[in-house]
Amino acid sequence: MDRTEIAEMEPLPEGATEFVRRKLEDDHGYLSWLNTSVETIERGRVVLSIPFDEKLTNADGQTIHGGVAATLIDTAGGVAQRTTFEDPLDGGVATVNLNANYLRPANGDLRAEAEVVRAGGSIGVSEMTVTTAGNGGAARGGDRGSDGSRSEVVVGQGSFRLFRE
Repeated sequence: MDRTEIAEMEPLPEGATEFVRRKLEDDHGYLSWLNTSVETIERGRVVLSIPFDEKLTNADGQTIHGGVAATLIDTAGGVAQRTTFEDPLDGGVATVNLNANYLRPANGDLRAEAEVVRAGGSIGVSEMTVTTAGNGGAARGGDRGSDGSRSEVVVGQGSFRLFRE
């Protein structure tokens, strides 16, 4: 199914959003440790965020390690695929391939948006973008524009094996 077909699906089942939020924010050891938050979950689209924390930075103490952004796009892309299941709580998703292009240092809160490009019977493809507001401004070399806009720090694409039940 493509974006048009996904948009025509029924809304997510009641409770699915809260279930995913609890799983990622509270129950998942690594994602919980990163302080991952679920901002949006809808058919074919997911938005996740991770706040700036010095424990996640490179040796400079100012820029977030690229692996954190990679985790964020991987998770967002996979969860977005799950929203294409009739019941997102059934089945599973596993990453087949992940491509991350780093555009600039991330030095503030991270926000990842993932959209499903296609969800087939067994393989799905998502496109993901991570942005930062450069919280901390010049003190951490922030990328925040004068209008409060966000800067892209990573763009990526992922392929995911879909285990539909």
